[in-house]
Amino acid sequence: MISACRSAVRSSLLRSALLALLLALAPLLAGCSGLAARGEEDTMKVLVWNVLHGSNDVDDGPEKALAVIRETGADLVLMQESYDIDGDRPLLGAWLAEQLGWSQWQGDSPHLCVLTRYEIAERFTHEPWHGVGARLVDDAGRDFLAWTIWIDYRDFITRALRDAPDISDADLLESEFVRSQRLPQAQRILARVEALGHTDGAVPLLIGGDWNTPSHLDWTLDTARVYLRRRPLDLPVSRAMAAAGFEDTFRAVHPNPVQRPGITWSPLFRTQGEKAQGFERIDRLYLHHPESGRARWRLEPVAAVTYPLVWEDDAIPVRERQFPSDHGAVLIEMRFVETATGE
Repeated sequence: MISACRSAVRSSLLRSALLALLLALAPLLAGCSGLAARGEEDTMKVLVWNVLHGSNDVDDGPEKALAVIRETGADLVLMQESYDIDGDRPLLGAWLAEQLGWSQWQGDSPHLCVLTRYEIAERFTHEPWHGVGARLVDDAGRDFLAWTIWIDYRDFITRALRDAPDISDADLLESEFVRSQRLPQAQRILARVEALGHTDGAVPLLIGGDWNTPSHLDWTLDTARVYLRRRPLDLPVSRAMAAAGFEDTFRAVHPNPVQRPGITWSPLFRTQGEKAQGFERIDRLYLHHPESGRARWRLEPVAAVTYPLVWEDDAIPVRERQFPSDHGAVLIEMRFVETATGE
């Protein structure tokens, strides 16, 4: 009986001590909870995706595209090939916005779309095929600029090297500005955002899309040792972006192109005719930081991944694929970082 009483007393004292400890820790725990919630508010996810002919090439393609966007948890989608959905539905971007309860801006572009859950405060246009932009405001009232772009697909440089393995470097580089217009088109995009003041403003600027060419950050000596059709070359489109002060967000997170190639072309078409495809990271998101001293916040890339996470069996017919595009989608998670201002 005495032993049982002692046990009851010890249990009661232990419960009282635990209760006192929890009460003492409550303010700290509440603060930690607030930090976690703030951390979620301070990040956003940007998806860059060419959806292939409005996702019409795959059975139930629009529904599958919607599922991909939901799976990624994206807050903003910079989309290419947002064409009319087969049947009586609208453009894919507009339909996706209806399904998600989001906003979208495509303007007069045949296929470029900014699709987002954020407020679209301003809208911008460039050449209809090559650029559509917007100023967006997030849940905390922070604004930033985002452009979706697409440039010339002709004379894909990896394919040119495949078909002419002995071609000189100088002739190969002409794929970018003679046999296609990729470099001039990229230069005009840069000139447009500069003319609008987007590169010297006080808010971050994002430009993402289908560049239809690899990056000089991926065509290195190491990757040339790994891939059949690569050379260590200063590819001019990505070099132009770097020279204009833009950061390649995927490579900011994953700097080694051998360990993390980030290939987006092509999970759907692994061969072209009877020839092997050239696998490259042609879908990219670039970030231009705001002018220092004026900015109240910056964006910092913190995570990056490409979808589909696992490529489907190449023997599955195109119409039956679950991932409804020939381009992989690039998801970049970014963090808002407050900066000192007014100095």
